[in-house]
Amino acid sequence: MTDNEDIRRITILDTTLRDGAQGEGISFSVQDKLAVVRALDELGLSWIEAGNPGSNPKDAEFFELAGGFKLGQSRLCAFGPTRKPGVKAAEDTQLRRLLEAETEGVTIFGKSWDLHVTEVLRVGFEENLAMIAETVAFLKAEGRRVFYDAEHFFDGWKANPSYALSTVKSALDAGAEVIVLCDTNGGSFPGDIVEGVAAVRAAGKEPSPYLGIHAHNDMGLAIANTLAAAGAGCRHVQGTLVGFGERCGNTSLAALIPSLELKLGFRCLPEGRLPLIAETTRRVAEIANIPLPGAMPYVGSSAFSHKGGMHTDGVLKVSRSFEHIDPLLVGNNRHLLMSEVGGRAAVAERAKKIDPSFAKDHPVTAVLAEKLKAMEAEGWAFEGADASFELLVRRELSRHTGRSGETRRPLFKILAYRVVSEHPTGETIACSHAWAKVLVGGQEEIAAAEGDGPVNALDGALRRALTRFYPELERVRLSDYKVRVIDGNAATAAKVRVLIESTDGVNTWSTVGVSEDIIDASRAALVDSIEYKLIGDSEKLVVRSEK
Repeated sequence: MTDNEDIRRITILDTTLRDGAQGEGISFSVQDKLAVVRALDELGLSWIEAGNPGSNPKDAEFFELAGGFKLGQSRLCAFGPTRKPGVKAAEDTQLRRLLEAETEGVTIFGKSWDLHVTEVLRVGFEENLAMIAETVAFLKAEGRRVFYDAEHFFDGWKANPSYALSTVKSALDAGAEVIVLCDTNGGSFPGDIVEGVAAVRAAGKEPSPYLGIHAHNDMGLAIANTLAAAGAGCRHVQGTLVGFGERCGNTSLAALIPSLELKLGFRCLPEGRLPLIAETTRRVAEIANIPLPGAMPYVGSSAFSHKGGMHTDGVLKVSRSFEHIDPLLVGNNRHLLMSEVGGRAAVAERAKKIDPSFAKDHPVTAVLAEKLKAMEAEGWAFEGADASFELLVRRELSRHTGRSGETRRPLFKILAYRVVSEHPTGETIACSHAWAKVLVGGQEEIAAAEGDGPVNALDGALRRALTRFYPELERVRLSDYKVRVIDGNAATAAKVRVLIESTDGVNTWSTVGVSEDIIDASRAALVDSIEYKLIGDSEKLVVRSEK
């Protein structure tokens, strides 16, 4: 590695399993933590801060299991405080537990703000400096690579610059490999970050790969502050992949790393790993059981979505006219939203997934565009229901072109259905019952099901009736269900729009239905969901047989 390459290298420490676990609604099991470590290691992050072995039994159990865990790219790091006041480092219980975790790296946090020294720790300034120095020296002597988190550094530097800098010097002189400047309360601006980093550099040694940044998002500036710190010389960055963490969260590494690599020319991941970042972020969010924000930069489902006709037309002609990067660089995809403002170019582009010869001047394009406008005027919305839109395209192609591949018979037909809900008094739990009669290839089937609600019951009855003919439907389940009243002025006679998300455990798709009757709207969305699954599976079989 050349000196210039070393200057452009930034080591990334992910603290999803420590700081991220302090976020509201986040609770990792030991197996969850192991799954997150696997995902982050595959992405190729330098360090994974996996928890505080001295804080709770769960973290202690994790580190016991992690001892035999083979990692390819990442290294584990345990987290803990400096020694207690008046206690020798070698006799401090928490420090002993950090050593017992047997991680290559250890992150120690100490006080940089004089307010915390006198009012929180309630010790003298010299004792705080001794706690920092003795802790770092002890762990260093035990063969650990020590990262020192200068907690509340920027608040401390503003309040008492000389003392804040003395805490940093204490850790550095004791052998800390990296000094991490923390904006713990998330109250700093990028200018504050730049000035604080410059002050530490001026008081220390050059160059400054020993400096790091740990930012919180309380003002929505965590990423901006981290980028400012990198520009000012920090070569170690901490954050959580998805961005969750205490209060408003931490720096989102998924939104930060692409900017560092693609915009600023830094190297954060091993070569070829950046396209994994979107999928890895979704995996970590799923393990944490939180929805990944659609508008999350780079990796969200809306990050490269286009709805307006002029935007869609422009991005299809010259992608960089409305996209700042190629979405494939981060493992994401362009998403053209179907709506009355989308234009013919968007319709044609989406239709190409079904018929590669489809073009903007295809005779069905105008028909689809006009039908889309008419249906959306009636309350339909396809921008969040890709599967329903694809089925609409297929039906129009079948109706207007007569292509053999599109003129297939209906996969099934609902002949009749009924839904009954019971709301008994007393302690008996309310439930719903449904039965459905379907026709498949000239054969009829009737099935019934019970559910927590009418839609759940109807879904169960439909799939039970159809599973005899299509066993693959056993794997399908509803993963989300949304209802919106379209015209509130019509009161109880208003139309409702139902959006259903379905999954087979591998793929996820969304469908829509509209009606004055919420059950009928749900039925339309359910039928689309089942048809989309069956058509997709049948086409995969055709492809495999052709191979």
